[in-house]
Amino acid sequence: MSNTIQEKTARYIVNTYPRAPFALVQGQGMTVTDSDGKQYLDFGAGISVNALGHADPEIIAAVTEQIAQVSHVCNLYHSAPQADLAEMLCTLSFADKVYFANSGTEAVEAAIKFSRKYARTTYGPGKTEIVAFTGAFHGRTAGALALTPREKFQAPFRPLMPDVRFAPFNDVEAARRMIGPETCAVFVEPVQGEGGIYAATPDFLESLREACDRFGALLVFDEIQCGMGRTGWLWAYEHFAVEPDMMTVAKALGGGLPIGVTLVTEAVAEVMQLGDHGSTFAGGPVVCRAAEVVLKRVSDPGFLAHVRDMGVLLMERLEELHSPHIQEVRGLGLMVGVELDIEVAPLIQAGFEHGVLMLNAGTKVLRLLPPLIVEASHIDRFVNTLDQILSETPA
Repeated sequence: MSNTIQEKTARYIVNTYPRAPFALVQGQGMTVTDSDGKQYLDFGAGISVNALGHADPEIIAAVTEQIAQVSHVCNLYHSAPQADLAEMLCTLSFADKVYFANSGTEAVEAAIKFSRKYARTTYGPGKTEIVAFTGAFHGRTAGALALTPREKFQAPFRPLMPDVRFAPFNDVEAARRMIGPETCAVFVEPVQGEGGIYAATPDFLESLREACDRFGALLVFDEIQCGMGRTGWLWAYEHFAVEPDMMTVAKALGGGLPIGVTLVTEAVAEVMQLGDHGSTFAGGPVVCRAAEVVLKRVSDPGFLAHVRDMGVLLMERLEELHSPHIQEVRGLGLMVGVELDIEVAPLIQAGFEHGVLMLNAGTKVLRLLPPLIVEASHIDRFVNTLDQILSETPA
């Protein structure tokens, strides 16, 4: 029999993740604790999930109250938490309607289906092509994976969904050449996360909107990682004078519980008929009550101003570091990438020893996604620790 958490994981769980050499058992605010009692300053937020940190009292209260009333209502019935959250999401965004899912990749799958149905209903068969971009990450399920141009992710699972074309990210002319009469949708992240923390340029997104309008294609923004206040505005698209026809949101919305949403305009919503898509668990009452708490808090103007202030401070402090390994610091709000001339995996491992959690975005970019409740004292502690780690790294 396996005795430790790590041994049980190795024995009973399919090995699809490179895991840290410890088990996290508790969290509070900006800090998580492992099974040996060691604490870590969390600058990954569960990959941009824990926007309000760990064990937020308001989320705990909302979930506890709801689960004592009813924990699951399938989508054959009306549910107040789902209706309330949908109203909030539409009121706070461009959207007219919401489709609920259980994850970001499911939200992307819904957007793919909605795009194809919209094109078929509006223009007839044959308009099925989807354009996406280099560096993108839209998920790991079959359709979403087809939009994610990573050879190591795609190769073992081909053939993938057909009719997907890729253009270079932020290349206006290449995108214009790629989008045409057979294009049903264009999928893009306003700020690429897994791709290395690269923001789209305003003229790039404007050109996509213009091309989509010209050819009757839908513009789909993937804000699964960059949305929900991460960039200092509730939605990343607010940095640009461009609105999408659909947008996928997940990660931070559930406050640690699994949820995804596809936000759509009325024009998209009206082509979907009963039975066209569905999910047993999507939009469940417990996660919707948690999401209401998160959305209310994160959308507060004062909260967003704090995110912007802390984002500026984090960038400033990182730029003060004089390590020869740092090539560039870039980002928006509290979505920050530090590009290095060395692989970052050893730095992340060293972070474990020093009591900080960091992420990578590719092999040479540190991805910093602290909970949005981060304060200046946390940033100072983190940057000082990173400075120490870099100083111990051979030149």
